[in-house]
Amino acid sequence: MYKVRRWVVRHARLFENAYRGFEPPMVRLHPLWRRIGYARAEVLVKAIEKHVKGFLFDCQMCGKCTLSATGMSCPMNCPKNLRNGPCGGVHVNGHCEVKPHMRCVWVEAWEGSRRMKYGDRIQVVQQPVDFRLKNTSSWLRVVRELAAHPNHVCRDGNDRRQQQDTTIEKDTTIEEVP
Repeated sequence: MYKVRRWVVRHARLFENAYRGFEPPMVRLHPLWRRIGYARAEVLVKAIEKHVKGFLFDCQMCGKCTLSATGMSCPMNCPKNLRNGPCGGVHVNGHCEVKPHMRCVWVEAWEGSRRMKYGDRIQVVQQPVDFRLKNTSSWLRVVRELAAHPNHVCRDGNDRRQQQDTTIEKDTTIEEVP
């Protein structure tokens, strides 16, 4: 999977666009998820998310995905689980000090973010990992957050209320920032 996740980072813009197309339909399904019950939906969605993101990003199912802010490089693949940038031990060749055969996840993240339209999100400080969310669906969490904040727009820039709110920038996201 290491080769796949490196390929994904090299094509980060493609995956950014794919996600921007995927998110609005997921949000529109909120009434269905609510009717089924998020706990029940979690079982199915989590299984799909685990396989898709596991294959593409070597996802560790932390429950609070930051791929859109880390150049499509999952920071949970860092042996030290660092969420806000590289440690001081990155080798000159860009490889990890803990796993010298592996490129630093954060070197990959910076390179991937340069390829993305909204790559400047890498500069936003991420919250520490909440290990209580491990093995839960971040997709459904985003849907619930967007549904709970109807004044926000999806990451694709479309106003979910079908009218433009001029007080919200088009690239506003619901990702929590400290």
